[in-house]
Amino acid sequence: MPAGEKVLLVDDREDNLFALRSALSPLGYPLESATSGDAALKAVLRGGVAVAVLDVVMPGVSGLDVLRYMQRLEQTRRIPVILVTGMGVDAQLSRTAMRLGAADLLVKPIDPWSLCIKVRYLHSFARRPPDLARPLPVTPTTPATRP
Repeated sequence: MPAGEKVLLVDDREDNLFALRSALSPLGYPLESATSGDAALKAVLRGGVAVAVLDVVMPGVSGLDVLRYMQRLEQTRRIPVILVTGMGVDAQLSRTAMRLGAADLLVKPIDPWSLCIKVRYLHSFARRPPDLARPLPVTPTTPATRP
């Protein structure tokens, strides 16, 4: 399945979605917004999502739950996810986010410039063909070459 173009923005607060849209609109990517974890899951299953920016704490289905579900499905597991939280980051949340496959974990308020840089990088990475996106196999006796 080819990678999508859209950046999915998910937060249960409209003011946070507005801030995310304002920060990312200069990149020129199509932006899709969702206000719940359920809506986020439906959006990624419809396809066309290159990168997802998910709030960690939402009523019902959390951002961690969305990420957990995405990692279980072949069609969504390669979509890079940036988690955002307004609750601060402790070691447990950081470990859980990385173990689930999050590309990054950011604390609100988010620096718009940093968010743009991360989304642009992940968007370009997500659009690479699968054989170029995977790491190269390297053994101690052979040089790193593309198979």
